[in-house]
Amino acid sequence: MLTTKKPNCEQIIDILPDPFVVIDRDYKILAANRAYRNHYGVENNDLLGRHCCEASRSRHTNASCSEQGELCPLEEVLNTGKPCQVVHMHYDKDNNEEYVQLQAMPIVDDDGEIMYIGEYVRVLSPQGKNDGLLVGRSPAFLKISNLLQRVAPTQSSVLLLGESGVGKEKVAKYIHFCSKRRTSPFVVVDGGMLDENLIESELFGHEKDAFTGANSHKIGLLEAADGGTLFIDEICELPLSLQAKLLRALESGTIRRIGGNGYINIDVRIIAATNRDVQRMVAEGQFRQDLYYHLSALPIHIPPLRNRQEDIIALAEHFLASLPEGKRHIPLPSEVINKLQGHDFPGNIRELRNTIERAVILACDDDLTPAHIVLEDDNTFGNGQEKARQAIEHLIQRRGRLTEQMVLDALTQCDGHRACAAKLLHVSERTLYRHIKRLRIA
Repeated sequence: MLTTKKPNCEQIIDILPDPFVVIDRDYKILAANRAYRNHYGVENNDLLGRHCCEASRSRHTNASCSEQGELCPLEEVLNTGKPCQVVHMHYDKDNNEEYVQLQAMPIVDDDGEIMYIGEYVRVLSPQGKNDGLLVGRSPAFLKISNLLQRVAPTQSSVLLLGESGVGKEKVAKYIHFCSKRRTSPFVVVDGGMLDENLIESELFGHEKDAFTGANSHKIGLLEAADGGTLFIDEICELPLSLQAKLLRALESGTIRRIGGNGYINIDVRIIAATNRDVQRMVAEGQFRQDLYYHLSALPIHIPPLRNRQEDIIALAEHFLASLPEGKRHIPLPSEVINKLQGHDFPGNIRELRNTIERAVILACDDDLTPAHIVLEDDNTFGNGQEKARQAIEHLIQRRGRLTEQMVLDALTQCDGHRACAAKLLHVSERTLYRHIKRLRIA
């Protein structure tokens, strides 16, 4: 009589195509499948018995998820007894950052007690394609990140609150990216940019000849976002009549195009945002209370940059890495760091990004210095030097190197004085001299 040998744990989990580990209640790895070992470049003898956070971040930190301010999926499973899904940053075998979705689930004994935890690791984005992800490690940022990881896998509507420039659209993309809708459309509508007479057509669409100028039928943004996420920025700018129609669409899951007779089923998650005091607007009758309650199942306040100063340098270097000539300025010199961290950035992340882009342009071939960091409250441009300000704005708009014409214009304005022209163009005299030399050769 033949006896059939049962497969062991390693043989079973090796069938899984993506990285998978089994972890005990002390957060130590008991088993890892072949996909995990290959992806992280480790063998069992270097992996088994190590803490899970140490294995994925050993070259950077041994701190646990909780100590890093992140939601620990294993703690969540042990506390609730239910599966948990979060997004974390890990490092692959080549020490490159990667964002992964961790799906942790309990493995129980015959009495229903949790013995082990299975964790499935899904890589979300290849290196260099993390546009849907956020940058920061400050306590304020990690607190928000924890909330976002909890709300992203749900279907709930989200209301994002915060000052202009804090990155509300970026946060909305992060929620979408970390949800089951990530492969479906992410559609943006700015309530403050559309004419009141056009916004209904933009949201709901229209049929041919529904009104003057409607020469063909149009699919609205709600319909275009079917299966995905619609981000409504500056939602408080929507007229009250349209707020009522939007609420009906969200509650019924159906829309009707302008001029149409039939209803269209839609499956859309709404993420709304505003920089206004929406509760005060509700109290004053400027925003519908029922729509506010529908959207604010989990209102999330995005902190201003002045409350997350620890993130300024990480964000600055992130912006530098995205610029063609920015990478050579990483890491930032300490003098530049001090100047950036000494500024409140009332324009928040948008202002910081513009400041970094401006600095790279102004530095040209030189090393980045504090002189290239032109802040909104600086007297860098001097009192009354309007022509200098215009020259710098021209340079910024160009988003590239100095042109011959700009050098000639600056020299003409300064009567040939090189130091004055260099200051006007916000470059070093050495850089200006190189351009003058090229002009002479030409």
